[in-house]
Order: sequence, then structure tokens, then C-alpha cells
Amino acid sequence: MSGYLTAIDHVQLAMPVGGEEKARAFYRDILAMVEMPKPEELATRGGCWFRSGSVQIHLGVENDFKPALKAHPAVRCREFHVLAAKLRRSGHEVVDDVLSPGVTRCFVHDPFGNRIELVQDASALA
Repeated sequence: MSGYLTAIDHVQLAMPVGGEEKARAFYRDILAMVEMPKPEELATRGGCWFRSGSVQIHLGVENDFKPALKAHPAVRCREFHVLAAKLRRSGHEVVDDVLSPGVTRCFVHDPFGNRIELVQDASALA
């Protein structure tokens, strides 16, 4: 056994108060994630939770919001080039990364400025 941790359950990102519709437009409509209902006791805090396969991203409201500019989740994705093109058409800047030979990846920011890394899922190419 190499350590205790086995998988990431979810990633929590911050968003400003009242940003739920912008979150839905990005995570649900562009990234094609499914919005998950929040537990009743947490729903009053605002924010949104999204899922795609085993990937979960929770957006929580911060009153003194500042986006994560360096820290970021890295998610593997099918149809990498289709998604990157969809993001560009939607007006999001997609920065291709060429510093990791053999890995196809890019960076994009959500509507709140949080950095997200997208990595082509090599298993989807087989």
C-alpha cells in the first residue's frame, strides 16, 4: 500500500456572491457537466455543484472573492480539441501548453478567473 488516499472526491473552487448563473453557463452549458443538487442544509449558502463522470467541481461563495490564478484542478477530457474549440467560440481564452512533451493540454479560466487545466484523455484516443 502506498499511502492512504485513493482518489479525489471533488475539487472546491470559489466564486463571488450571485455568480450561480455564470457558473451554470460555463460548467453546465460549455463543459457539459451535470448540476448536482446541494444538500438542503448547504443550499442556503449559495454556489453550485457539478459532475461529469467521476469528476466533481463544487463552487462555493466567498464574500471577499479572489480567483485562483495559479492553483487549479487538472481534469482529463474526451474530445479535447472539440472542447477547446467550443471554449474559444464561446469567447474564452484557451492557452495551449507545449511545455510537457507527449501531453496535450491547455489552460482556461472560468467566468470568475479560476484557472482550469484540461488534459486530453489518452485512453479516449484508443
